[in-house]
Amino acid sequence: MKLSAQNIFSGKVTEVSLGPVNSRVKVDIGGGNIVTSVVTAGAAEDLGIAVGDELSVVIKSSDVMLAK
Repeated sequence: MKLSAQNIFSGKVTEVSLGPVNSRVKVDIGGGNIVTSVVTAGAAEDLGIAVGDELSVVIKSSDVMLAK
């Protein structure tokens, strides 16, 4: 599969918090860095995401926002 996104990191799932609408997934991408993603509960279920899974984290910069 080819993607237009350039920010792709491999990692291991360390935590999955399933909710009725959204699920929070934490992925250790190495170097002491943890990426947290919120996906729909349906997406988490369809992908079968579980602690210990190896997966890719794809970050599209136009969808990342920070506020302080």
